[in-house]
Amino acid sequence: MDNKRKHWENIYSTKALQEVSWYQPVPETSLQFFVELDIPKNASIIDVGGGDSFLVDYLLDLGYTDLSVLDISENALTRAKERLKEKAELVHWIHADASKFIPERNYDVWHDRAAFHFLTTAEEIENYVQTCKSHITENGVMILGTFSENGPKKCSGIEIKQYSKESMTQLLMEYFEKVKCIEVAHQTPFDTIQNFIFCSFRKK
Repeated sequence: MDNKRKHWENIYSTKALQEVSWYQPVPETSLQFFVELDIPKNASIIDVGGGDSFLVDYLLDLGYTDLSVLDISENALTRAKERLKEKAELVHWIHADASKFIPERNYDVWHDRAAFHFLTTAEEIENYVQTCKSHITENGVMILGTFSENGPKKCSGIEIKQYSKESMTQLLMEYFEKVKCIEVAHQTPFDTIQNFIFCSFRKK
């Protein structure tokens, strides 16, 4: 097990759901993007770095039928499966590192809240972008949430890469057209505020 994977397995084995800064009981911003983009219920959707977040719960309740959740931590995925009980069988669970992930299929919707900003080397970022280019369907969408330039410089003790709407758009403009970018103030369980940039893109 590499150090990165070991770090996240440790986080998810030692901290409760409400003890991590990214805890979000209702993923309002992500769900709003699904509404605005008019994502059909049969769309193939992957939540990259989804861990044990609640987005999959809400998407299942809304009637989405083709859901995948990817995370580097097997402990995180196990926690999500235990929470969902029998509904977990309706989800495809993928234990993988987002920076090295090679999908076995294509997706209509690629959602990533706070995994992408952990990719800090040019090689990791380029690999990720190329994976999205190759495995998002024609006219498919990306919903990408990262720390903004006003957000933290670290998360969970690890360096991250901050983005602005301009830098994120520039990074993806060769293959994706920006639909919308917004700034979001995420309130952590510790009553601190983390500033995010959320953007949606459509594949050219």
